[in-house]
Amino acid sequence: MMHRHWPKLLLPALLLEASALAQAAPPENADPTLAPWFQSLQRPDIGGSCCSLADCRRVRSRLAGKGFEIMLDGVWVPVPPERIIYRDNPTGEAVACTRSHVVICFVPGPET
Repeated sequence: MMHRHWPKLLLPALLLEASALAQAAPPENADPTLAPWFQSLQRPDIGGSCCSLADCRRVRSRLAGKGFEIMLDGVWVPVPPERIIYRDNPTGEAVACTRSHVVICFVPGPET
């Protein structure tokens, strides 16, 4: 009986996965030499990979009263302190790995 419901359950899952892959396209003018650095980023809060070149972007950032904020889609989004990675940053700018407006990882730029 459950086999009749598989197509109904499988289709939304496949569409969601396809949507996530479509959003993970590398940015225009991505520097492929930076891919190993992006792939080396590890989540400081729970461990595991933050992102890859396809997930992470250079972003505008600022220090606000309660910490870092990044500009996403024209809105300043707070960066949770447990998601900040303090390490070398060869991009020359702040980098954020996000899913929608949720910050997964953030590496401050050299100016901060």
